[in-house]
Amino acid sequence: MVTQPSLRQLRYLVALADTGHFGKAAQRVGIAQPSLSLQIANLEQVLKLRLYERGRGPFRLTPEGREITERARIIVEQVQGIVDVSVTLQSGVVGTIKLGTTPTIGPYLLPQVIGALHNTHPDLKLYIREAAPRDLLTELERGQHDVILTQLPASGPSFVAQRIFREPLALAVPIDHPLARRKDVLDQELADLVVLSLGPAYMLHEQISEVCRTVGADLRRDYEGTSLDALRQMVGMGMGATFLPMLYVRSEVDGRDNLIAVRSFRKNRLVRSIGLVRRVTSGKNAAIAQIEAALRSAIKVNFSDILTLE
Repeated sequence: MVTQPSLRQLRYLVALADTGHFGKAAQRVGIAQPSLSLQIANLEQVLKLRLYERGRGPFRLTPEGREITERARIIVEQVQGIVDVSVTLQSGVVGTIKLGTTPTIGPYLLPQVIGALHNTHPDLKLYIREAAPRDLLTELERGQHDVILTQLPASGPSFVAQRIFREPLALAVPIDHPLARRKDVLDQELADLVVLSLGPAYMLHEQISEVCRTVGADLRRDYEGTSLDALRQMVGMGMGATFLPMLYVRSEVDGRDNLIAVRSFRKNRLVRSIGLVRRVTSGKNAAIAQIEAALRSAIKVNFSDILTLE
């Protein structure tokens, strides 16, 4: 079995090289001088090298000692760097977090969050990837994400979910549709209405399906949208109505689209819950806590009129 030098011995060697004196080196590292001398001697025995010149006069490293000391210094500094990074990681101000988000949320909310988060924690990096909610949960379980921002519920014993806010869903109809003249639409007015939705990979699909079953609307399954933009365009072409999240409406519809009308439904009481989901086994992470705080702050500043914080 090959004996290797210990980190402690390397640290003592660096202290000795820096101070040029056994007594001062021992004082710097907080041990007695005989103990430090013994550790340096043991290090020489392990390496089978003489590291400093014996005899009277000032302390001098041998050429071999200088080479070993320079390498030891790099190792000691790198280990200290690991310790320093661990401290900052605990406070959540450094590192890379892999954040997954559904396309129906991230593009309309995260731009308001990223800038503020970068200003307060410039060493915290976010790697962001969009996917459908059900795909996000599978990827989260596989470790492809550290946390995901998605519509809830996110069921399963493997996950921990923290609800952040509630978002109303508004009814979108063609601009020339009779319901476009209404300020708020009631359940009975949706009877037999043709409704379009995203595909089953989105939790929004299930929610809209339940509304259609309740009010007697006709959910079209042969024209399922692949994105909120696709739904909006199909509504603008008169193919039916749909329900759009208010973050999307604020970002992409208000003042920008003259082909559709967006109206409140049930006085904005049809809502979806949005939250952060992580694995149970990942434990609490300070960086994720910072992301949650930035989300709440961005909502309070920019979207308090349409979103409800939890």
